[in-house]
Amino acid sequence: MKLGFISAILPELSFDELIDYAAEQGFSCVEICCWPFGKAERRYAGVTHIDVDTLDERRADQILKHLQLKNIAISALGYYPNPLDPDKTRSDFYVAHIKKVITAALKLGIYQINTFVGRDQYKSVDENFNQFRVIWPPLIEYAEKHGVKVGIENCPMLFTRNEWPGGHNLASSPAIWRQMFSEISSEYFGLNYDPSHLLWMQMDYIKPIYEFKKKLFHIHLKDAKVLREKLDEVGILAAPLEFHSPKIPGQGDINWGKFVSALNDIRYRGPACIEIEDKAFENTLEDKINSLSISKRYLMQYII
Repeated sequence: MKLGFISAILPELSFDELIDYAAEQGFSCVEICCWPFGKAERRYAGVTHIDVDTLDERRADQILKHLQLKNIAISALGYYPNPLDPDKTRSDFYVAHIKKVITAALKLGIYQINTFVGRDQYKSVDENFNQFRVIWPPLIEYAEKHGVKVGIENCPMLFTRNEWPGGHNLASSPAIWRQMFSEISSEYFGLNYDPSHLLWMQMDYIKPIYEFKKKLFHIHLKDAKVLREKLDEVGILAAPLEFHSPKIPGQGDINWGKFVSALNDIRYRGPACIEIEDKAFENTLEDKINSLSISKRYLMQYII
């Protein structure tokens, strides 16, 4: 496996500074955030370490030369909007930018992007699949033509009351993944797998690794702590942040030994990137740097 991190935690750094840091710390890769410039809609969104709107051959060449110089790979380009947004103007914009990210990946020779399926939070799963059938087959066809794989993260984007009741990402469970992959049978359509979301949703986060082993394009290494005393008070129908908290790897409830063991069982050899969304490590740049250092030291007992 190739141990890396997601660039969203370090918006203060330029691309070159980001890659320099990754090299200094001994990481193998970085997932590079490629949001369009503008106001972020939520925490950890809106980060732009590669601007796909202005990426030309000259800039692509600069990026590739710096990566080669520092011996760092880009694991994927990341952009996580809501393509199934019920507002057509927003949905069209998100889909268009995903296509730009796919095109940028081809220019950079990366062949992997990560994103969300999206969801209308006020509609059922079945109703959302009606829109999924409109939006996603052409997007995956576009990705196939460019030879770029699309990894869908399994975060439900359901944390606060403004995302209630359905969240902003349909692809949150194995049952839904099966339907997604049944409806779009493509080697370019898979998962960016994050165990922490299954954990706080009270699901087995090890078993799907075996069933979906051919669909695991990319791994996110994020932990979560279920606050049992709060869950006992509010129940699983409460806004999820009322009973759980995202944590850095090793400081939550994920059994990382078993998780990595399962990845080894299926011979997963792709990127595994640390994702930081832990409020205990976000006040200063030093905090963020420390969160990555602590996470890397912990994970190196499992991933060399």
